[in-house]
This record gives sequence, C-alpha cells and structure tokens, in this order.
Amino acid sequence: MKKVTLAAGVLVFASIIAGKALAEGAHAELRNEQGKKVGAATLEETPHGVLITLDLDGVPPGTHAFHIHEVGKCEPGFKSAGGHFNPTDKKHGVLSAAGMHAGDLPNLNVPESGKLKVDVFASGVTLGEGKNSLLDADGSSLVIHAGPDDYKSDPAGEAGARFACGVVVK
Repeated sequence: MKKVTLAAGVLVFASIIAGKALAEGAHAELRNEQGKKVGAATLEETPHGVLITLDLDGVPPGTHAFHIHEVGKCEPGFKSAGGHFNPTDKKHGVLSAAGMHAGDLPNLNVPESGKLKVDVFASGVTLGEGKNSLLDADGSSLVIHAGPDDYKSDPAGEAGARFACGVVVK
C-alpha cells in the first residue's frame, strides 16, 4: 500500500507543479523606439481575467495611456502592434456607451522618477485558448503611449504616439 500511496502522492505533487507553471502565465519586456528597456510586465491568469504587473523604469513622467494591442510585434514606431485588442468588436473607451475594447486599460501616472510599479487588471482577456486569448496565432503586445487616454475617442483615445512596446510571450 505504501508504494501506491507514494505513487499517488507523486502524481498529485506533479499536478500541483504543472498547475503552478500554468498559473505563472506570460511576460513582456517593454522597450522604447531606441531599443532601451523601460520596463517589464508579468501576466497571470486569474478566474476573472489577466492580472498585469508592471515594473517601469525610464518612462517620462506624466500620464500615459496603456493598452493591450492585437499583434505580437514591436518594430520601430510600434505600428506593427496593430490596433487595440478587440475580439468583441466594440468601440474604444470605458466612457463610451458602445465600448470598451478588451485591450483598453487605465492610464498610468508615472512620477518624476520615471519609475512605477503597478498592478492592472484586464477582465476581457485570457492567456488560455479562445478568441480572447492574448497568446493566439499572431500574439499580442503591451503598449505605453506618449499621452493620456481620454477614455472615449475611437479608435485609440487620442493617446498620441506609441512610446514603448513589449510582445507578450509565455
């Protein structure tokens, strides 16, 4: 009986480890147009969406729009990241009656130091399978814009140029 119990215990332990690996989620390294790293993000699947933990260093002080974009590419200018992640075909903005995109996130308020650690929750996305997956065939990216999001102007909240970009990867 001890061998069976031990074997079952090892299987349970292996399942716990595998589950923990899945819960660890994904990450992104955010770089500016010059290729300098300005932050990192970890993404963790939760029962209600994805928790994004940002650790920024080198972002200009002020208010900046922060979005999930629909393509996992960050070529200079960052237009390659496409538009906001929007699998349900909504209008932009939390203040829009016809919004919001799944990739619409709250503005970031960066202090004078250029350093910010913050958790942001994205309820309309997943790291799992399906149309709301950030890890689909063409991936996704996290983008910090030069200016703030007005939370209503379609398609991007009048947020200005794309300052930093990071591809979401497992």
